[in-house]
Amino acid sequence: MSERSKPLPSAASTEELPDEEETVTETEPSDEAESTEEEEAPEETPAPAEKPSRPPPTFKLSTFIYFFLGFLGIWMLFDTSFRNGIACALGMSNPNCPSGTSAGGLYWLIGFHSDYLLFTMAIAGALEMLITSLAYNYTTDWMKAAKVQKWSSAFRKVQMEAIRSGKKDRIAALKPHQERLTRLSSEVSIAQFKGMAITYFLLILIYTWVGLVIGGANSVQQTVALGTGSTINLASPVVFGIPWWFLIFSLYTVPFSLVFRRFLKHVWLRRYEARNRSPSLPLPAKEGAGGSA
Repeated sequence: MSERSKPLPSAASTEELPDEEETVTETEPSDEAESTEEEEAPEETPAPAEKPSRPPPTFKLSTFIYFFLGFLGIWMLFDTSFRNGIACALGMSNPNCPSGTSAGGLYWLIGFHSDYLLFTMAIAGALEMLITSLAYNYTTDWMKAAKVQKWSSAFRKVQMEAIRSGKKDRIAALKPHQERLTRLSSEVSIAQFKGMAITYFLLILIYTWVGLVIGGANSVQQTVALGTGSTINLASPVVFGIPWWFLIFSLYTVPFSLVFRRFLKHVWLRRYEARNRSPSLPLPAKEGAGGSA
C-alpha cells in the first residue's frame, strides 16, 4: 500500500511542467514591455549649435577721419567759396580771400613773396605727394595686395578652363574659392579707398592753394621766361581753358608721387621681411688649429 501511495516519477515531472510554463509566461511580458518602452522613448535630438555672436561695431577714430576728409573733398569740389576759404586758411596773399586772412602759414614757408612761383609749385607738389604717399602706404597691406593679385590671375585661368569644359560640377566647386577671393579683394579695395580719401582732399586743397597764390601775384611775377627766349604767363589759359600753372604743377606731382610711393613701398617690404624672417640656425663651432686633418 505504501508503494501505491507514492507518486510515480512521471507524475512528478508532469506536476513540475506548469511551474516552468508560468515562469516563462512571467518573463516574456517583461521583455516585451522593455522593448515597447524603448520604442516609445523619444529619441534625443542634438541641440542646434549656437551661432557665434558678432561683436558690436566699435568706433574707430581713423575711419571717422577718412570719411570726414572724403566728405570735405566732395564738398570742396562743388562749393567754390568753401574751397577757397579752406585754402586761404593755410596762409595766403590774395585779395579774393576772406577778410582776416594773413600772409603767413604755408605762404610764409614756401610762398617766397610770389617771386619764385615755379619753385613754390615744386615744393607744394612734393609736400602733397609725400603726405598722400604716407597715407596710402599706411592704409595698404602690400603683401595682401600682391597675394590677391596673384590669386586672381591664377583663379581666372582655372575658371576659364572650367567654363570651357562645360562641366557644372567643376564650376560649382570653384564658387567657395571665388567667394573667398571676392572678400579678400574687397578688403584690399576698402584699404585703398581710405588712402584715396586723404589723397582726394589734399589734391583739391593744394591745387586750390597754388591757384590762389598765382592769382594773387602780379603780371610780372606770373611771367616765366623759357629757355628759347619766349615767355609765358602762368595764369593764361593754354587749352580748353586750362591755365599753364595747372599743367606745370601736374608735371611736378606725377614724378614725386612715383618716387615717394616706390620708396615707401620698398621700406615697408624690407620691414615686413625683417619682422617675419625665420631665425637663422647657429653656425657650427670652428675647429681649433690642432684639429684632426
